[in-house]
Amino acid sequence: MKKLLLVLIVCVFALTTFASYVDILFVNDTHGHAWTFDSNIGGFNILSTVVSAARMMDDNVLFLHAGDLNTGVPESDLNDAAPDILSFNMMKLDAMTLGNHEFDNPESVLETQMELAYFPFISANIYKDGKPAFQEYIIKEFGDLKVAIFGLTAEETQILEKLYAGEYEWKNAVDVAKKLVPELKEKADIVIALTHLGSIKPVIGTSSVMLAEEVEGIDVIVDGHSHTLMEEPMKVNDTLIVSAGEWAKYLGMLQLETTEEGINVLSYELFPIRSDLTNGDYDVEVILDYFEKLGGEKLDQVLANSKIYLDGERADVRSKDTNLGFLIADALKKICEADIALTNSGGIRASINAGDITYKDILTVLPFGNTAYTIEVPGSVVKDMLDFTATVADGKGARPQVSGITYTINRATQKAENILINGEPLDMNKTYKLGTNNYIASGGDGYSMLEGLPGYDTGFVLAQVVVNYIKDLEDYSPYTDINNRITVIE
Repeated sequence: MKKLLLVLIVCVFALTTFASYVDILFVNDTHGHAWTFDSNIGGFNILSTVVSAARMMDDNVLFLHAGDLNTGVPESDLNDAAPDILSFNMMKLDAMTLGNHEFDNPESVLETQMELAYFPFISANIYKDGKPAFQEYIIKEFGDLKVAIFGLTAEETQILEKLYAGEYEWKNAVDVAKKLVPELKEKADIVIALTHLGSIKPVIGTSSVMLAEEVEGIDVIVDGHSHTLMEEPMKVNDTLIVSAGEWAKYLGMLQLETTEEGINVLSYELFPIRSDLTNGDYDVEVILDYFEKLGGEKLDQVLANSKIYLDGERADVRSKDTNLGFLIADALKKICEADIALTNSGGIRASINAGDITYKDILTVLPFGNTAYTIEVPGSVVKDMLDFTATVADGKGARPQVSGITYTINRATQKAENILINGEPLDMNKTYKLGTNNYIASGGDGYSMLEGLPGYDTGFVLAQVVVNYIKDLEDYSPYTDINNRITVIE
């Protein structure tokens, strides 16, 4: 069984005995998932074995990462993604585009990560002081074949990660590509856009589909951001779009050949990265074991015990109320001594199973390091805030989880109705104390109406706020039966 994956690689690479070709290996949205999870899924030691096998079979291998290396697993987050970067160094990653979560931390952390990496972080549409802030592209040569790879990062990063992404100027990806691609076509036989744009409609800016529709000359878009697993390449005009899902569950491989007639697809595969299919790379395992043990004792400390499952699944928290969303919002309301609380579902990254709850569990749910923030909000602005939530589509991280508020979202009018604050009608002339996180308080995720209002940062990290709340929580019954705080009518 463990030989199966390597046999598949041999079969695919056996095709490449003629013509000018390149094998593009790719991952995206790995989010700190350097270790195997769910008993046999993923793991960079397994990924390294597969990448090494591909390189052993063929010299014309290009290995790319389409962004979001950061944020999602405590052992990685506590070490600023050092285990991830060191592992990719071992795999000889050729390039990574910057994802929005590369801006979760201060610029000094990003600079340290770039210094640690043996591969370039590329993006052509992020500027600072009127100049590109990062390397825009690379060109790789495979014999006579030249391949250009340029990076693009979602413009909505300036909203999604406003605390640190706001330090940069975000150029329109289509405009940048229209200028850059002709230049690269003069230098290379194949042009690849390594993008963190996503294939779904963004809050603002460009999707990978829009890029392919509007820019000529891009042969392949290797995409991330929307966590899309493309079982077949999507073809838009003359451009192929590929993406490998999330968390290195799969390694994508697109094999291209160039002929006088143009570029042909020889094969496309999504290789499952599983520990029951192949052995792990020992050298990478040593790195991962070291970082896993580094903070293990603190992470495994039991804080409380829950008799119920707390739902933080991405598809659920971004489309409806959940009991974990309620718990986090309630914890914010308590620490801020607030009338109401609101947090964005995009900050909730995992569920908590029934049973013992550890510090690691909480950090997995809330990995971003955001702090609790108190704001004085006029009733009229509370209305504006809730009206904004009525415009947020299901699946978007701006979808709120609330405490102290019940209301109805009318999809037809895109307005908030029947607003009650702790059981009383919203008073437009009253000032309410809102508990939220510093990201939302700064106007992140589209909550621009809150930016600049009187308030203060409590300094309490949200994960620790929830830890303290759970430690004191004796009764989980409020989170057993979900009575919607937000009702949606179409």
